Amino acid sequence: MLYPGCTALDFVGPHNMFRGLMGATVRLVAKTRDPIVTDTGLTVIPDTDFASCPERLTVMCVPGGSEGTLQAMEDPETMAFLADRGGKAEWVTAVCTGSLLLGAAGLLRGYQATSHWITRDLLPIFGAIPMEQRVVMDRNRATGGGVTAGIDFGLAMVARLRDDAYAKALQLVAEYDPEPPFDAGSPAKAPAETREMITAMFAEFVGRICGASVAATEGRPR
Repeated sequence: MLYPGCTALDFVGPHNMFRGLMGATVRLVAKTRDPIVTDTGLTVIPDTDFASCPERLTVMCVPGGSEGTLQAMEDPETMAFLADRGGKAEWVTAVCTGSLLLGAAGLLRGYQATSHWITRDLLPIFGAIPMEQRVVMDRNRATGGGVTAGIDFGLAMVARLRDDAYAKALQLVAEYDPEPPFDAGSPAKAPAETREMITAMFAEFVGRICGASVAATEGRPR
């Protein structure tokens, strides 16, 4: 499910892996088929709108973002669609702050889940159990950490939908063998000054999405 301002890499990685499932139909769904401008300015054209999306999906996957995620959470039509299709899907999944949208739609209560590290502690607002892992699977819920974790998430989902051998083949085709030039990809590994800089940079956003998250749960059965 796409929405304006979503993070491009959140869905491009999983989309690449899902497209490798021979015989599967992968849809890019949005409220309308108008072009979606992502957080980096990359423009994507959805092939399916909410009205024409099948009622029952094998996998529902939601990317995250920052301002875009906040706006999606505050959009009744988007959240109603997510609650409806997510409530019927065989697998309900998200990458990065997309897990907050699952939570706001009432789809994570009682489930272990993860999110981008900067927002992971907000998950209990929705009754979810935050886990400090790159990919978390709990029954038919699967969530990935921030941004690049979407590739790991995608491979893990392929293994569940097919098998490990199939997932390994897709990993090799993608030549996914990361050797980052810096070992600062998690708050546990990043230098304190780097972690503090990013935390301060996103403090206002975290406060705003925390408020929106609380508002989204008002009146929802607990």
